Amino acid sequence: MIVGESEGILLQAVRRLLVISDMHGQIDAFNALLEKAEFDASEDLLFLLGDYVDRGQNPKAMVAKARELEKKGAIVLKGNHEDMMEKALIGRKTESLAHWAANGGAQTLSSYGLDFKFVYQNIESDSLKLPDELLDDLSWIEQLNVYAQTEHYIFVHAGIDPDKKIEDTDEETFLWIREPFFSGYHGDKIVIFGHTPTMNLQQSCDIFFGKNKIIGIDGGSVFGGQLNCLELPSKATFSV
Repeated sequence: MIVGESEGILLQAVRRLLVISDMHGQIDAFNALLEKAEFDASEDLLFLLGDYVDRGQNPKAMVAKARELEKKGAIVLKGNHEDMMEKALIGRKTESLAHWAANGGAQTLSSYGLDFKFVYQNIESDSLKLPDELLDDLSWIEQLNVYAQTEHYIFVHAGIDPDKKIEDTDEETFLWIREPFFSGYHGDKIVIFGHTPTMNLQQSCDIFFGKNKIIGIDGGSVFGGQLNCLELPSKATFSV
């Protein structure tokens, strides 16, 4: 997905770009962060880099918020947790469901009024009927893009393969990669990514500014860190 050409007119009209990732159901913190950054959908272009579901207080509400913001112009990308959710609930395999549950999927099911044990016991049965709201959100997740780029930036959940052209990269890489992206990226565009908590890249939860044009914004808020927002092109930061 290239935010350019016809969208270039849009970029010229916006005041700034704002980027947030890895909300993990923390709807209150996310709303507080938008308020702190003074987000205005009529003036700012918001990029959300995935992981709306799992672990936090209300994944369902976070998905609803992401969808609402998308309708107002936000660029909303898929994360690896949406990928796990998709594989578990659309693929209907106990192994995939167990993998998702081990990474916070039970909290997501609960937010839709479902008990994990019941779903696990019936996931491969035609008798399991998922709520319409959940099915609708799954359809939305299926069509999400895995990266976006502008003239100067690449936005992605986990990173990119430093040795491949972006158009030749598989979806799994965009959603899951860590190394060799961190140390091996050498492209001209700045890559903004989430997925890896920044405390794994430095000694704080603040936004990580790599020397090789990579910027990590996942503050690990669901692990006791903070939720970060990056402003571009100023590189100002906000956190809650």
